[in-house]
Amino acid sequence: MLLSNQQKRDFYDNGYLCLPNAVSSTVVDSALRSINHSLGEEGMNKEELPTLRAQSYCREIRESPSITNLINQSQLIGVMDDLLGVDNLGPIKSGQIALRFPRRSSDKISPPNGHLDGLGSGLNGSDKGTYRRNFTALAVVLLSPLPSINSGNFTVWPKSHNFFADYFRKHGTEVLAAGMPKVELPEAPVQLTGLPGDIILTHHQTVHTAAPNHSSYIRYAAIFRLHHRNAIGNDAYTNPWYEWPGISQITKHK
Repeated sequence: MLLSNQQKRDFYDNGYLCLPNAVSSTVVDSALRSINHSLGEEGMNKEELPTLRAQSYCREIRESPSITNLINQSQLIGVMDDLLGVDNLGPIKSGQIALRFPRRSSDKISPPNGHLDGLGSGLNGSDKGTYRRNFTALAVVLLSPLPSINSGNFTVWPKSHNFFADYFRKHGTEVLAAGMPKVELPEAPVQLTGLPGDIILTHHQTVHTAAPNHSSYIRYAAIFRLHHRNAIGNDAYTNPWYEWPGISQITKHK
């Protein structure tokens, strides 16, 4: 799969892109089977739920082919060759099993709160006060239908990636040691809908979250952090398109 110039411009402007039918139903079904088997056989310890939400459910299958094939056998590989340069995408060795369970029917619907990945919370595997830019792009593979909002939808804040590049140039990246900056973002959040096999691709600096799930169904997804083989680390906070020659080539001619 190759992206059109318009899709690349949209990604540059908004920081995310939806790729429908990027994963075959056979690969999606294999992943769902593995996840549901894990839930039934391994279960979940209630005391670990905050960590599971922040890191991954079904941790024993994160590196299994049934999960990694969601990317390795998807159309996203060709897309990333186009965006990062051929063979610049690092190997996909594991994925995050991202489940969102229904809230109580009495719970009020609250607006989503976004974040940037890589900021230590104490629950996500990194200590509070630490931060690091450890991936180039985020790929969210939908494994269950999301026809409406407030169903655990992956949620993005358009244009927040370039906004934060400017912000970090002015204020420095050291502000991240205090956690997520309290700023007014350029656009309101967008809850994304889709079907199993769709992939949502975001820039590493796009603010995002999972919306609350007020549906009757579990939201199934797998999340992958994609790396450029020659990543520039924290320098990408202020030079956000250095690792994206396929985007830079287009935006020079906007």
